[in-house]
Amino acid sequence: MTIAIAPDTKDIVLLYQQIRSQTETICQPLEPEDTVVQPMVDVSPPKWHMAHTSWFFETFLLKPHLPGYKEFHPKYNYLFNSYYNNVGNRVQRDKRSTLTRPPLRDIYTFRQHVDEHMQKLLQRITDDKLTELMPVLQLGLQHEQQHQELLVTDIKYILSTNPLLPTYTPQPAKPATTAIEAKFLEVPGGTYTIGYQGEGFCFDNELGVHEVLLEDFTIMNRLVTNGEYLEFMQDGGYQDFRHWLDEGLAMVRNDNLEAPLYWLQQDNEWYRFTLHGLQKVDLNEPVTHISFYEADAFANWSGKRLLTEFEWEAASQMYPPAKGNFVESKLLEPTAADAAIKGMQQLYGDTWEWTYSAYHPYPGFTKAPGAIGEYNGKFMINQMVLRGGSCATPANHIRTTYRNFFHPDKRWQYTGIRLASK
Repeated sequence: MTIAIAPDTKDIVLLYQQIRSQTETICQPLEPEDTVVQPMVDVSPPKWHMAHTSWFFETFLLKPHLPGYKEFHPKYNYLFNSYYNNVGNRVQRDKRSTLTRPPLRDIYTFRQHVDEHMQKLLQRITDDKLTELMPVLQLGLQHEQQHQELLVTDIKYILSTNPLLPTYTPQPAKPATTAIEAKFLEVPGGTYTIGYQGEGFCFDNELGVHEVLLEDFTIMNRLVTNGEYLEFMQDGGYQDFRHWLDEGLAMVRNDNLEAPLYWLQQDNEWYRFTLHGLQKVDLNEPVTHISFYEADAFANWSGKRLLTEFEWEAASQMYPPAKGNFVESKLLEPTAADAAIKGMQQLYGDTWEWTYSAYHPYPGFTKAPGAIGEYNGKFMINQMVLRGGSCATPANHIRTTYRNFFHPDKRWQYTGIRLASK
């Protein structure tokens, strides 16, 4: 993580307030009962997210750097630590729904307590001390934005498991969609520089700037649509072993998969659950909520392939995005490609794009000492890299070099497909 310029205290306080308030804005439509549900291990209860992000600031900034600070509750370190072994024992991930106590009102009081003391810390420290603390402070803010994206996706999964299929928020107005022809744009082979080189913050997994040699390839100008994916389904794509990696085929058969997550067939029509309720599948919108295995099988069926993460980053250098559909749009679903745009589309926002790259460290990667070193490095195994952000990602959280990562079977995030050839 890097800071290139001296921070301004007023700007940092304002940014802190904006990001922290957004978490509570996301949770505002929920009933208290919604905030304790954990339908699967990958999903954390919203109440836990709100407490954990506050625990981060208390643990890594307030306790060590605000003289006289008293922790809000002596048991919260055990209740709301996520995976930091350096910090101590914790409630295991699959048991977070057992935390019906403390009540939700106490979590909001905890957040207020942390925010008040963070403001004291930021107002009292010297400019030199603020510069020293900025890497951890910015990590805390970026960490909160990661949890805001998780909140959106976790809330969607939680509500989808309720038989009432409740609506999280009304559907904002959106224009009618049209089919956009898929075109493949040229990216010349050569040596490309990969990794974060700018000023400001980045995660440690983006560091280790290095060069890669790529062959000529072409990249699809937009994301794969629901209509294109439906053709794969109707052609027996889920049943034809020839398209699948062995682990993916086993997953499909064990879980009886036949469509993306949230798709339901009623009266011979496909619907999908959204945060705005049950809606007909729009064939022109990007397909989402699919695993790496499904993305790879579709690519094989189509006669194309997935990009590597290095190809994706090289393409993003050559075709800077015109715009992106991020969480600020409040659409909370991917949007169709725009007929008015002739070049690259949807490279940022809409859906995270699966790549055919394992999540490994860049050359020279080193873990930071202590608990902060557990943030990324220990997860660099058995996961695949995704690029570009989604409709649940805050716009100021994403970068060209941002490396997201999930196990290849995961479907509850807004994950989609962009194809490559050659």
